[in-house]
Amino acid sequence: MKKLIWLGCLSYLVIGVAHVVGGSILEQLIAHYGLTYKDGGQWIMNQFLGFLVGVLLAPSITSRVGKRGAVLIAMGVLTLSEAAYSLLLPWGWMLAIAPLAGLGFGMTEAVVGAMIIDMAKNGKASAMSRLETFFGVGALLIPIAAAYLIQHSIWQVSFPILAAMSGITFVLWLTMSFGELDDELGIVARTPEVKEGHSNELEGLQTTRGSVFFGYPRKALPFLLLSALFFMIYVGMEMSFSNYLPSILIVRSGVGESSAAAVLSLFWGTMVLGRLFAGLLADRMGYSRYLLIATAGASVVFVLMAVMGQLNWMLAFVALSGLFFSGIFGIALVYANELIPGMTERTTSLLVAFGGLGGAIFPRVTGWIMDQYNVQSTLWYISSLVILMLLLLAAMLLLGRKQVHSVRSKA
Repeated sequence: MKKLIWLGCLSYLVIGVAHVVGGSILEQLIAHYGLTYKDGGQWIMNQFLGFLVGVLLAPSITSRVGKRGAVLIAMGVLTLSEAAYSLLLPWGWMLAIAPLAGLGFGMTEAVVGAMIIDMAKNGKASAMSRLETFFGVGALLIPIAAAYLIQHSIWQVSFPILAAMSGITFVLWLTMSFGELDDELGIVARTPEVKEGHSNELEGLQTTRGSVFFGYPRKALPFLLLSALFFMIYVGMEMSFSNYLPSILIVRSGVGESSAAAVLSLFWGTMVLGRLFAGLLADRMGYSRYLLIATAGASVVFVLMAVMGQLNWMLAFVALSGLFFSGIFGIALVYANELIPGMTERTTSLLVAFGGLGGAIFPRVTGWIMDQYNVQSTLWYISSLVILMLLLLAAMLLLGRKQVHSVRSKA
């Protein structure tokens, strides 16, 4: 199992790189093709539309070809897409390839994450936390590498690096043996069996199926809708900020291109640091209190970032934003699943899919604002998204508290 977890960590490191590589060299890509920020936003949007499709297709493909087969398909598609990016084809081709790249890292994230949750007998939360940390490490390393490549005027090598990493991971998934787990990971799909310890979840599905909406109790739908909107705005905001941060720093603070790409590593570095402690803090203070403090803190930081434009302050706020954001996605996912028991796989897929939808839409809007207005307006726009997240979270927590009280009163 340890070998499987570590290969899962490597896979998450690769998709962390895939998520962030576009933002790290976006300025150079725009200059190379003579594009606008809106065009760059379209490229990012296309990737996340593919991400959305990959997440939604993951359960169906896994049921047909098995867990290992699904990862091989996803990694293979990602490797070929990044290799095609490396050729710097005409822009129309780059836009056409983008959904395939997104499908590759989206399906990888969904399949590997579900695989670890399903197969880890003990310490599921610890295993998932390790995966998320390696995602952050990948997102941290590629801006540093990109800054070095930009400095030497070979920024386009970022794509072959990712293609090589993805290709190596593909070969490892293809050739490695995981002992007694090999049968469960096998290519041939098998009829699902009821596993020991899963009876409560299946009973929850059976008691709610038929008279409810997609298996969810009607009373859970408002909370589910708010959670979906929260994830959509969070991922959209995070991808907008991380992808356009180098451009924001270049325009607003006069930072050099390589230095601006390196600052993106500051953001992801504090994200990784925060994720080392997020689970422990959330367990101690409670999920709802952790989410409220983190989102409120992020709201304050982004408002201050929009107001104070000096470089030193910007660097401090970028670091703080990474710390506040570090645990929001994972802890919100755990919180949502805790309040809608018996629907873990479906709820997780739905919320991750809405996150992918936000990652597709909001960077496109952000690019349009960068073109039509200015960096200051863009920062206020991102700040407004964080504040909207806070309002949605407050409504989620209120509904969640009512739901808990309702269950306790019936008991």
